[in-house]
Amino acid sequence: MTGSTEDQVLHRIDNGVAWITLNRPEAMNAVTWDQRERVIALLAEASADPAVRAVVVTATGKGFCAGADLRGSPGAPAGERVAGDVARMIRLGAQRLITAVLDCEKPVLAAVNGTAAGIGAHLALACDLVIAAEPARFIEVFVRRGLVPDGGGAYLLPRLVGPQKAKELMFFGDAVPAVEAERLGLVNRVVLAEELEATAREWAERLAQGPTRALAMTKQLVNASLDGDRAAALAAEATAQEINMTTADANEGVASFVERRTPKYLGR
Repeated sequence: MTGSTEDQVLHRIDNGVAWITLNRPEAMNAVTWDQRERVIALLAEASADPAVRAVVVTATGKGFCAGADLRGSPGAPAGERVAGDVARMIRLGAQRLITAVLDCEKPVLAAVNGTAAGIGAHLALACDLVIAAEPARFIEVFVRRGLVPDGGGAYLLPRLVGPQKAKELMFFGDAVPAVEAERLGLVNRVVLAEELEATAREWAERLAQGPTRALAMTKQLVNASLDGDRAAALAAEATAQEINMTTADANEGVASFVERRTPKYLGR
């Protein structure tokens, strides 16, 4: 499949949800440098756009993302590399992609339609919620190529499944079926393939009706909680609550409780 990056990463906004869809099914949606840049830009736009209140990352075809397609990546050929070239490529590529998901100020939901391998697995696992179709598989493929995991894998995986299980997955590189991934805590829910889009839409639109700023600060608190001590976490929680109480949604939430009615959040 040829075409512009816009054709290879589809984007639409529907009912407050930004849908970002990898669209290179013939390559199992292995991501190129240009595609990564577009996804990063779209996530930044979602953070800044008040009309976007949730994000779904998904893909077309049988694969969610087979990893990185390095054929289109800039950089010197292997024989001409100097020390620092590979680390720079990882920082500017895979790590920026995963960071863009973690730092997005809106809830990001992964709708995993098929195989998620390497950076594709980490793209899914960086999302706040993960729904997987039954045929989906998650593969820490790096060891099969004699490589060290990148794209934040050694950061994300132990936080989801613990260090021992993370090392098992990374040392052996075995495919983890969707049902097993749910049991391990990598996935929130597994659904039939034909139900994936509808379920993702239902969850995302429910998030889009929620108190957007409160969700953003909750996401930040949870993500930061595993990296600091208790005192720092409690201080951050108190600060977030102080800031959030200045929002219209917080006032609406309290008023609706007092008035015994369903709240109507505006994302502000």
